[in-house]
Amino acid sequence: MIDENRQQIGIVPIEKALTIAREKKLDLVEIAPQANPPVCRIMNYQKYLYEMIKKEKEGRKHQRNIVVKEIKFRPKISSHDFQFKLRHIINFLEDGNKVKVSVFFRGREKTRPEIGKQIIDRVIEETKDLASVEVPPKLESSYLYTMLMPKKGGRDAKAQDSQRS
Repeated sequence: MIDENRQQIGIVPIEKALTIAREKKLDLVEIAPQANPPVCRIMNYQKYLYEMIKKEKEGRKHQRNIVVKEIKFRPKISSHDFQFKLRHIINFLEDGNKVKVSVFFRGREKTRPEIGKQIIDRVIEETKDLASVEVPPKLESSYLYTMLMPKKGGRDAKAQDSQRS
């Protein structure tokens, strides 16, 4: 048994441990039920739960959620449309998001997947300084896709660098 100050009391019968806990107006909590004999601790269980929830929230506060954004291309895309979508890909990568680049084939376009491969290769080439390829180009039924993962840096790192200067 362990008391509220984390001092080891020793092996105590359960009835005596419960009476000690009641006298101190605290709870008797079983910490390690698998141990022989089981380990119990005297504590304020509600306060303990509150602190655990608070620690969990604090841990979640500093996490960064990575979102997968998808940009769809077609094999017969004009150069302006390509540049427009490429700008969006670059913005997503700078924000720290992963980007799924996919080329959708319809009808007779399915017989020429190399056109879609050229589009994806062009996107990879244009974003090589911002992103690395997480999933190489794959053809699944009428889609050709790849996943781009941002390299370390992005807008957040640029902002921190400017603040340090």
